[in-house]
Amino acid sequence: MTDLKSRTRGTTCFPELQAGAIRMCIGTLLARSGPVTDRQTGYARTDLDFAHHIGAYAAAHSQLACYQLWEQQGAIRWIRTLEELESHWTQCESESDGPLGMVLSMEGADPISDPEELPYWFHAGLRAIGLSHYGFGQYAAGTAVEGGLTEKGERLLDAMAGLGMGLDVTHLADRAMDQAFDRYTGVLWASHHNSRTLVPGQRQLSDQQMKNVIEHDGVVGVAFDAWMLYPGWTRGETDPGVVNIEAAADHIDFVCQMAGNTNHSAIGSDLDGGFGTEQTPGDLHSIADMQKLDGILSRRGYSDADLDAIFHGNWMRIFRKLFAGSAR
Repeated sequence: MTDLKSRTRGTTCFPELQAGAIRMCIGTLLARSGPVTDRQTGYARTDLDFAHHIGAYAAAHSQLACYQLWEQQGAIRWIRTLEELESHWTQCESESDGPLGMVLSMEGADPISDPEELPYWFHAGLRAIGLSHYGFGQYAAGTAVEGGLTEKGERLLDAMAGLGMGLDVTHLADRAMDQAFDRYTGVLWASHHNSRTLVPGQRQLSDQQMKNVIEHDGVVGVAFDAWMLYPGWTRGETDPGVVNIEAAADHIDFVCQMAGNTNHSAIGSDLDGGFGTEQTPGDLHSIADMQKLDGILSRRGYSDADLDAIFHGNWMRIFRKLFAGSAR
């Protein structure tokens, strides 16, 4: 197929995840994904009609079915409880080729027709939600537009907190993110975000937003999408060779300097995000190449304990808090 620039350029699959010693991930339900990657940022759907809702609802369920099949095939361990998390991590220490652990999130909450529907999704295995993606959603404004939480968005946050679910602030518009920080009482994180100071743009975290994540004891997962690593990147035109994985280390270091420690920086990647090596650092050919961060950060003076925190320890702390809360 030749319809997209990313065809034949993918970086992420089960063998490459295994080659990179990646043992846990956040999997997503993203109902707005599809063959067309250009996002219609003006697509207002604060009041979804039946056709819009059934499309998002059905797409999310098709993705649920895919995860269910992978679980049946033994490709993933779907982590739903604290006990399952600890069991998986123990097995990771003794096996080199076991299933990939997965915590399920939703990137853009439009498949949820109403906050009262949330227990159904929780029962289906969903443990975290990002309220919006690109443009306007029924719960919040997202990337490339301006706006805040809707009334339904406020109710959804309250329902999430009641169930002990995690909030991913990734893709929230600035005002919506500020409102979410003020309102949400549960565990939160920014799963794939970089610094707006290093690379300007609304899709990135401002210094204050980063401080807010840190103050909530959250983590910021570095993204490897090249336009989030290189100022002035033009999609489809800029040569990936202009940036390398060192740039991702710059963003990791920025979070650590902001926090004054290594407790809030983590790996996010977004390498399953609808792009391939046409839009990754020039020295990243597979998701396994994220392991190059080990040497880069070591040369910058990060200790083994620091690297353990950034590579897995911080996410594990967040996941333990998440599942301890959802146990109620």
